[in-house]
Amino acid sequence: MAEISEAEQFLLTQIREGDDQAWSQLINRYQGRLISFAQARLGQRADCEDIVQDTFIAFLRSLANFRADCSLETYLFSMLRRKIIDCYRRRASSHICLLQDVYDSTVDDKPSDAFDGFIAPDPSVSWYMRRDEQGERQRAQLSGALTELINSYKKSLDFANLQIVELVFYGQLSNSDAARVLGLPANRIGVTKHRALKQIQEAVAGSGLQTDSESDEFEDMMAQVWQTLRPSCPKRSTIGRYHLNTLDDDWQQYVDFHLNQLGCHFCRANLEDLQKQNQDNSHPRALHTRIMQSTVGFLHKP
Repeated sequence: MAEISEAEQFLLTQIREGDDQAWSQLINRYQGRLISFAQARLGQRADCEDIVQDTFIAFLRSLANFRADCSLETYLFSMLRRKIIDCYRRRASSHICLLQDVYDSTVDDKPSDAFDGFIAPDPSVSWYMRRDEQGERQRAQLSGALTELINSYKKSLDFANLQIVELVFYGQLSNSDAARVLGLPANRIGVTKHRALKQIQEAVAGSGLQTDSESDEFEDMMAQVWQTLRPSCPKRSTIGRYHLNTLDDDWQQYVDFHLNQLGCHFCRANLEDLQKQNQDNSHPRALHTRIMQSTVGFLHKP
């Protein structure tokens, strides 16, 4: 996902100045996709509304520490997912895609949640407060290298290799499980993974990261940065075009893979929200009113 857009930055500035209309606009823009994401993980509509409401409150409380290094959607999704994991401490709750519910190929001694130590709703333990300047610089370099790699795949329409690296780094599947999903030889997965790692290692050389091939720390950090910033996730507008079946064939097939085979929960929530937009809007308006009433007091008026 891209960094915060100019339109989002303008909206954020208005909210920081205490503009309740701007805050209402932000809630209206994101509540549907947040509800869809929460409902896929929790099931109960009432529980989902409560946790989304808490997420918006947490967003305002942490606003002073938000450095706009990612989009507002990514930041809100991160906070929401942290709250879901805190409420339901079972392994499935930490998964970011449907395939992780099927293939449990993560190593037991690795963190069960890739967001541990990253963005959190409490600013006292947020990623931005906890990480020193060197650590933030390393992650910024790693984020840039990942984005460059993914963009190169997309620009050349090399979706075959993009699917492989998404499965092994974003979905954290083993080489054998990724090969089974894609119907490819396991050595093909290994070669693509090795080449991707080498390209990223070269891009961050000199940053201080342990990037040798035997460093689990490097692969873990790359997976964490990928899951936090989601640079491979299609834009909401692209998902909308997928829904309307107006994408070029290569893109249509890739987005279908990302949504339905990889099963990215974040992007599926966006798709579900888009699908619901033509349905009855009375319930979303009621939820919007409820969120506004419970959060507007946290706006900082000048």
